[in-house]
Amino acid sequence: MKFIDEAKILVKAGDGGDGCVSFRREKFVPRGGPNGGNGGRGGDIIFYADPNKASLLDYRYQRHLKAKRGGHGRGKDQHGASGESIRLPVPLGTEVWEASSQALLGDLDQNGRELVVARGGRGGRGNTHFKSSTRQAPRHAETGEPGEERTIRLELKLLADIGLVGLPNAGKSSLLRAVSAAHPKVADYPFTTKRPVLGVVGLSDERSFTVADLPGLIEGAHQGQGMGIQFLRHVERTRLLLHLVDLSTVKTEQVLAGFETIERELGEYDARLFNRPRLVVLSKIDLPAVQQNLKQAMQLFSDRHMKTLAVSSLTREGIDELLNRCWDILSQSEISDGK
Repeated sequence: MKFIDEAKILVKAGDGGDGCVSFRREKFVPRGGPNGGNGGRGGDIIFYADPNKASLLDYRYQRHLKAKRGGHGRGKDQHGASGESIRLPVPLGTEVWEASSQALLGDLDQNGRELVVARGGRGGRGNTHFKSSTRQAPRHAETGEPGEERTIRLELKLLADIGLVGLPNAGKSSLLRAVSAAHPKVADYPFTTKRPVLGVVGLSDERSFTVADLPGLIEGAHQGQGMGIQFLRHVERTRLLLHLVDLSTVKTEQVLAGFETIERELGEYDARLFNRPRLVVLSKIDLPAVQQNLKQAMQLFSDRHMKTLAVSSLTREGIDELLNRCWDILSQSEISDGK
């Protein structure tokens, strides 16, 4: 399925039904009086969080949504039916913004949470409502109010416990394949991952957490370079960052330069990410070139007081230690929603 994490749509709630002007006319009932009913309320437009949704793809092609209007009032004090509301499912983690004012209307980050983004118009009152001791035959009724209309921008920020970050081709997708049932694309060229991929890691004793493989970052990502800001938003909600470093393609003295580039881009995008728990993961340690540089690279990060582990997604060396360390950090973390 194509991954879409942004969409802009026009929503229009239903108009209220008109009130009715009517008088009771029956044999043997003189001066029956007014009996016009009220119009029904228009339908609302409601978004709700659905864990079965993984993308905003439906709204990329469905740009206009309109709820039904309320029924008109009728004689014999019959009120119009309320218009049917439209309930729209979105993935967990979807933020709803008003496009014109750039105001955040709501964050649907919990299963079943709802947000009314456009309210239906109130139905008009029939002439029965205007009857009084001094006005016994009112000949007017109200028209229904129009429903709210606005342009909405949907923005999905994935809800994951762990985010995999690093330079392109650092081994993020291979690691996700090794620890979960997810099947992201793996190849020997940069930018293989073009969309975030979620995987669920299951440990013993019913311990589990979710991991997001994010497209590789480059210098200038926070300004839109490479995959850029399009996917940086998905890092915001993660509770732990695994920063993967590939020692097979760079000299040892260049390792820190690439690492600091990614760290700088994360901080430029959102300063709060500086305080997010993180582990440095040296990947592809099954390769001879990596084995030669591994000890020196571990010392470089140790000197900077960075928690560092070395793994091989191919041989699974170090994988169990990594997963248990992740669980320990997540269990102790005070960050409950990644914000």
